[in-house]
Amino acid sequence: MRKMLLATTLAVVAGSALAAAHFLSAEASVNSGGALVVSFDETGLGNGNVNYTLSADGAAVYACFNRGGKHPAATNKVGPSALDIAEGTFKVKNGRVQGSLLAGPPGAGTFSCPSGQDLVLACVKYTNVVLTDTTNQVTPDEITGTFARIFRASLQQCSTL
Repeated sequence: MRKMLLATTLAVVAGSALAAAHFLSAEASVNSGGALVVSFDETGLGNGNVNYTLSADGAAVYACFNRGGKHPAATNKVGPSALDIAEGTFKVKNGRVQGSLLAGPPGAGTFSCPSGQDLVLACVKYTNVVLTDTTNQVTPDEITGTFARIFRASLQQCSTL
């Protein structure tokens, strides 16, 4: 009887450990609009909805370009900024959530262009990326490094961002 009780207890504990919320994967990239995109796959969630937050530090270079696509001599806006935290709620399907959250790009602040020129995002960089399942207090380990994209390679400021 004791062996049966012990075996049943171990099976329940092992099943609970396997069912704990955990990320199978989490990847970050920068899309064509300069936003940070974090795609993830989490399992062991049971039923219901799961809430997520995405935070990161971002920096961007904005520049002015004339109608001919030329970059006149001007001061460009280079600036790190904390991004607004992105939040999302996802419906669990079969104990799993596969989804993506977007944040950014950092804004240009008060930087503006003179008449006849367009404000353009030249490049963007994200660091300290943190995705959190706030329902289960789980964070993946996989999102490390710097995620950047250059849209106007000709700008010297992008090489130092």
